[in-house]
Amino acid sequence: MADTTTDPAQERLRRWRLVLGGDPADGTGCVLSGRDAAMDGTLTALYGKGDGPRAGRDRSAGLGASAPSVARWLGDIRAYFPSSVVQVMQRDAIDRLGLATLLLEPEMLEAVEADVHLVGTLLSLNKAMPETTKETARAVVRKVVQDLEKRIATRTRATLTGALDRSARVSRPHHHDIDWNRTIAANLKHYLPEYRTIVPERLIGYGHAARSVKKEIVLCLDQSGSMAASVVYASVFGAVLASMRSLDTRLVVFDTAVADLTDRLDDPVDVLFGTRLGGGTDINRALAYCQSRITRPAETVVVLISDLYEGGIRDEMLKRVAAMKASGVQFVALLALSDEGAPAYDGEHAAALAALGTPAFACTPDRFPEVMAAAIGKRPLPIPDQG
Repeated sequence: MADTTTDPAQERLRRWRLVLGGDPADGTGCVLSGRDAAMDGTLTALYGKGDGPRAGRDRSAGLGASAPSVARWLGDIRAYFPSSVVQVMQRDAIDRLGLATLLLEPEMLEAVEADVHLVGTLLSLNKAMPETTKETARAVVRKVVQDLEKRIATRTRATLTGALDRSARVSRPHHHDIDWNRTIAANLKHYLPEYRTIVPERLIGYGHAARSVKKEIVLCLDQSGSMAASVVYASVFGAVLASMRSLDTRLVVFDTAVADLTDRLDDPVDVLFGTRLGGGTDINRALAYCQSRITRPAETVVVLISDLYEGGIRDEMLKRVAAMKASGVQFVALLALSDEGAPAYDGEHAAALAALGTPAFACTPDRFPEVMAAAIGKRPLPIPDQG
């Protein structure tokens, strides 16, 4: 049991010792033992070599290149640190120590803490993955996907159902199409006490034609390597949107080629393994394909998710965006769909889109339903402060 009477000054020295790594020059003079020493060992294994903050120090610990030692280390960090820290350390291990290839081994995949970033790494390794590993990798990806669906599905469906209801509402309905509950609520201020009745000045209802018209959603997704987290989230959102009967949803992914993955939307894991992270970018070609599939522009929302580093024909790309908007398409440009913070993107292309009335901005998964609801309702988009 932890000693609750630890001297505050000594506790600060202990924490600094764990941060600084025990070099004699750190000046703490603090010696670790027990759990603290073991925790320090896991940190040293990752950060005590190479070009990181502890580079050049004489440390004997390290992860090496063997799967068993890495698997033990993965188990240790889960024992000593919370899940959010474990995920950061895993990403650092993959980036700093070149451990991506070890994820091709089933025993390694079973040891890692699964998150969106790990899924992105697995997708980038998909083509090199041996058959013995693929089932384990799919199980890891499916767990992350299921967790994401639980997080976003209910709110997304509720938000978009409300937006679809509002967009279908008509102000001059036939008598049998009047929505009396909404009509009464909208006209309470016109209540006449002497007659004990309401005189409705505005009728609200649903026209049969309006109710039968589906909205079309086209998700146009950049699968270049920098967009890994966005690919994961967009695939899950695509599956959620496709499950709504009032929407026709299409998912198009691209690099320098274009692939239509709409027929896989019933399973976002299949969608993810149908992508190929990396390669160049041809936004113009992707938008040309999307434009060719639009049949009802006034009822269509196109969502381009890309960092806008265009390798195709820039002027043609902008002309296509302008043409779609002129035809009645609601066009949304997202620089990222992830929780990663401010993304890197092509500022010149973002400014050019803004000049066309399509501001490009990063969007978190929690904000995405609101953005889609505004686009469906043809209202101003809730653009976050990019500050």
